[in-house]
Amino acid sequence: MTNDRQDRVIEPPRRDAPDTMSAALVRGARTGGPHFRMPRVAASASSAVDDAVVLEACPVHVQGFGAAAKRALDVVGALAMLAVFGPTMLLVAVLIRVTSPGSALYTQERVGLGGRRFMMHKFRTMHLDAEAQTGPVWARQDDPRRTRLGVFLRRWSMDELPQLINVLRGEMSLVGPRPERPYFVARFSQDLPAYNQRHGMRPGLTGWAQLNGLRGNTSIDKRLEFDLHYLRHWSLKLDMTILLLTPIRMLTDKNAY
Repeated sequence: MTNDRQDRVIEPPRRDAPDTMSAALVRGARTGGPHFRMPRVAASASSAVDDAVVLEACPVHVQGFGAAAKRALDVVGALAMLAVFGPTMLLVAVLIRVTSPGSALYTQERVGLGGRRFMMHKFRTMHLDAEAQTGPVWARQDDPRRTRLGVFLRRWSMDELPQLINVLRGEMSLVGPRPERPYFVARFSQDLPAYNQRHGMRPGLTGWAQLNGLRGNTSIDKRLEFDLHYLRHWSLKLDMTILLLTPIRMLTDKNAY
């Protein structure tokens, strides 16, 4: 590949698992080897070229029935969850206002579908101006910036519930790669050019990486590998499986802080 338009990954024949392509993208980005620079990747097709296997990127375009079904699941699911958790969300909002100064809701700019930015909503779990001295940083275990109530909310991911509004507005999906802040997107993209391929779908309230324990301060390489797996293997069945298993995963998640 001698030009700037790199749309293929060439690797020697191997008998790895079906997710070899996702791992290859991450390895290539780290080592300077071949990797995709296409903005969206969902599937792959292989062919033999001079005793090598060529993995070709297929653009992510969930169209027709698939797109309509995913959006319908998002809207119906978000409305149902708001109906169920609405009273709890109201109680949480009141408790936040009573137990610490500041607003109950916290909005933060994130990067979504196609690299477009949007304002994501969360319940506030940290003290005001938590990043005034440090700048953008990830939360860590035993983070002193968290409020007492925030520790509980973050442990059970209740701080994410306001993002159901983002889902209804079409900025997010119930399932997809988790949205990240522009600062971190720019930083991760420098080391992992394939990172921006995560923006081929709407970001999700939960995702395949999170279901596999990759949340919080965990490996970006591994998280990207799981996100690319989701993009390539997306189906309505996979979304429903992730939604059903996420509450179970929450019971044992050690990275929820």
